[in-house]
Amino acid sequence: MRRVELLDTTLRDGAQGEGIDHSLSDKRKIALSLDRLGIPLIEGGNPAANPKDEAFFQEAKAAPFLMQARLVPFGSTCRAGVKPEADKGLAILLSTEQPVISIFGKADIRQVRDVLRVTPEENLRMIEDSVAFLCRSGRRVLFDAEHFFDGADDDRDYAFAALKAACRGGADVLVLCDTKGGTLPDDLRSRTAEVLAALPKCKVGIHCHDDMGLSVAGSLACIDAGAAMAQVTVAGVGERCGNTNLSTLLATLQLKLHYQVIPAENLPLLTSTAREILEVMNVTPNRRAPYVGYSAFAHKGGMHIDGVMKSPESFEHIPPESVGNRRRFLLSEQTGRAGVYTRLKRLIPEIQRDDPRVKQITERLKRREAQGYAYESADGSFDLLALETLGMRKAFFEVRDFHVLSGNSAEDNNAQAYIKIAVDGKEEINAAEGDGPVNALDKALRKALMVFYPKLANMHLRDFKVRVIDSGGTASVVRVLIESADGPHVWTTTGVSSNIIQACFLALVDSVAYYLTFVG
Repeated sequence: MRRVELLDTTLRDGAQGEGIDHSLSDKRKIALSLDRLGIPLIEGGNPAANPKDEAFFQEAKAAPFLMQARLVPFGSTCRAGVKPEADKGLAILLSTEQPVISIFGKADIRQVRDVLRVTPEENLRMIEDSVAFLCRSGRRVLFDAEHFFDGADDDRDYAFAALKAACRGGADVLVLCDTKGGTLPDDLRSRTAEVLAALPKCKVGIHCHDDMGLSVAGSLACIDAGAAMAQVTVAGVGERCGNTNLSTLLATLQLKLHYQVIPAENLPLLTSTAREILEVMNVTPNRRAPYVGYSAFAHKGGMHIDGVMKSPESFEHIPPESVGNRRRFLLSEQTGRAGVYTRLKRLIPEIQRDDPRVKQITERLKRREAQGYAYESADGSFDLLALETLGMRKAFFEVRDFHVLSGNSAEDNNAQAYIKIAVDGKEEINAAEGDGPVNALDKALRKALMVFYPKLANMHLRDFKVRVIDSGGTASVVRVLIESADGPHVWTTTGVSSNIIQACFLALVDSVAYYLTFVG
């Protein structure tokens, strides 16, 4: 089986993405998740340029915590006019005591002259001497040829001279960087093949950016040409438009092209790993992300649902379970009883298509939709509705009273919520402040319930949408959709009322009830 080595740079290049900021604790959690998945190389940051990254590597040296992955420190070649033995940055890289080190150098003559502002010869000296110094120290060296593809278009000989300098120094992998993300896949492929033909003794890697939305395609093209390494980030986070998406590239390589990337038994961890890491980074997942998105295996059309029920491969290119995802059937006016039946199969596996309970729930669903409810994107509320209709829903708690007070000016978003709940006859009264009434209600409800169900501390409200569905002026009916999560699990609930606070509260109550019923 052909092999491709993945280097995940979420903790380094990914951290350069807008809105991404990893604490030391975050970096450790992300590295552990990638390690469990089976990613062999995890670029942990630039310890010579970032105190947080330096602290991360020092902690990892003092108490190693990864099972199989290698943490890779990243840095630059030695400075101009400085021997590598005297370069502080290279010394810091070696002080991490990691067996693999990644350094970058310029492979574009324009960058050398205009940005680095050294002679072409000095840049080549910096590359070769730095790589050789690290190799003599017993390290496996990855050389990132920054701006390689643009440099090769402008001055091919110099771009290749930079690679040859790294080869002479002993670099194990020459990582060709499409730093600006503007090279088309066919051009990436042909240039990669050209490098492999010119430098057969060195392995080649690829580092793509997604400025054209083609980073996965570009990485695949380079691997097809013979690249043995690809650099990726979780969900494609990174500079500007991001980097190559780990989940998309990994699953495509392993399932479609039959490369050995991670142990086969680990592939079902892909979806949960991606979601766990996004949760740590406080990034909302792309619902339509290939393989791992919530909509990746969601079916809505009646014909599609019928086809999938009879033969899943008729509308699914892989089994969702192979990447740890799951099939979803969306309820709408297009699905009818068949859609209800397929959804019920998850709750009651033994139920048959002609079971009267299917008709019973379908009819109640239609009555609720007439009131303004929509269950297409509210899986959690549908499951609770089905259990309630069949007399199978457990009453974990009863809400006996609640009030909300909001700020009285446009500048004051503060709100207070009071709530009284009962569990098995025992009452609990609590209150909370929040950023707006929904946040205050959410906090108050969970604060009261955690007296009885401490595990509710693991869940939180992640997204909140309001839609007016009956334009009746100030008496309009509104529908609220709430997305909640506890890390790997995500569920949606809905509430409908002419009172927006009441609609929000109904969705919140369902959110907590769903967690207690199915997750916690």
